[in-house]
Amino acid sequence: MIFKARYYLVLLGLICTSFAPRQEIVQTYQINGYTQGTTYAVKYYASKALVSEEEIEVVLAQLNQSLSVYQDTSLISQFNLSKRGVLLDKHLGKVVKAAQKIAKASAGAFDITVFPLVEAWGFLGKEKQLLPDSLALQKILKNVGYQQLIIKKDSLIKINPAVKIDVNGIAQGYSVDVLADFLERKGIHHYIVEIGGELRIKGKKPDGSYPKIGIEAPSLEENSLQQIIIPKKGAITTSGSYRKFIESKGLKQTHLIDAKTGYPIKSKNISVTVYAKNAMLADAYDNVLMGMEIEEAFRFLKKHPNLEAFFIYQENGILKDTATIGFSKLIAP
Repeated sequence: MIFKARYYLVLLGLICTSFAPRQEIVQTYQINGYTQGTTYAVKYYASKALVSEEEIEVVLAQLNQSLSVYQDTSLISQFNLSKRGVLLDKHLGKVVKAAQKIAKASAGAFDITVFPLVEAWGFLGKEKQLLPDSLALQKILKNVGYQQLIIKKDSLIKINPAVKIDVNGIAQGYSVDVLADFLERKGIHHYIVEIGGELRIKGKKPDGSYPKIGIEAPSLEENSLQQIIIPKKGAITTSGSYRKFIESKGLKQTHLIDAKTGYPIKSKNISVTVYAKNAMLADAYDNVLMGMEIEEAFRFLKKHPNLEAFFIYQENGILKDTATIGFSKLIAP
C-alpha cells in the first residue's frame, strides 16, 4: 500500500507573539512552496532569519531528483526503466532500506514494488478508462513483491526486470525529516516542517506555548476537525480513504492497493494518524495500519511501542474513533 492521498493535519494557533530570552526578540519565519505534487511549509522561531527559501528549494530539488517517479531523470525513474538496477544515492538508499525493513515487519502490507498496480488502477494522475480485471491483475502480480529486490552494498538490484518501485508512501515523510535535520544544522530548534500534511515538530512558539495540531474529520469540507493534539516534538502523519478514490461499478474504491491481491484494500478505517519519532516511520506505518481492522492494528502496535496511533472508522454506519494510550496523552484537554 504505497500510493496514498494526504489528509492534512491542521496547524492551530500559530499566530505568535514574541518572547525575549536575553532581550532578543524571537520572531516567526515561514517559507511556503510546492513540491512532490503537493504543498510544503517550513515554519521556525528565531531571533533572525537563518534559512532562505532558496536553500529549502535546493534540498527539495535534490530529493525529487532521487525519489520522484514523476521526473524522468530521477534515480528512481532510472531504476524503473532499467533491467538490472542502479547504484543508490544517499536518499533513495535510506528510503529503500527502510521500506524493505517495514515490508518485512508488516508481512508485506507495505511494499514499494506495488507501482505497476498503482499504474493499472489509474492513481498516477492519468485518466483510466478501463480498470484491470482479475486476469490482468494476475499478470501484474508476477512483477510485484518486495522479495524481488536485492540491496547489495550500494546497489539496488531487480530479480525480475519488470519490477518497478514507488516510494510515495514513505518519501514525503522522509523529506520532512531531511528538512527538519537541515534546520537543526542551521541552529534552528523550534520549528514545524510540513509536506502534504505530513509533519515534524519540535519546540515552542515565541509565547512559550506548544503548537496545537488538528486532525481532520472525514469530511469534504476544509478545517473540519475530529481531534486536537499537542505534541511537544516528533512526527505526525495521516493516511485516509475518504478523499482519494475511484468509482467502479457504482462503488468507491480506496486508492490504497493491497500488493498481495492487487485490489484496493477493504477496511472499516477511514483515516489513521500515526505519531512517531520521525516522519519516515510514521508515513509508512499509517499505510500499514489503514489496511488492518482495529483489533489487528492494536495487536500490531503492541509489538511496535515506538508507534502511537489514532483511528477514525465506521461501524454499522456510525462514525467512531479510538486511540492508543500513548496517543491519547497527546490529545488537548
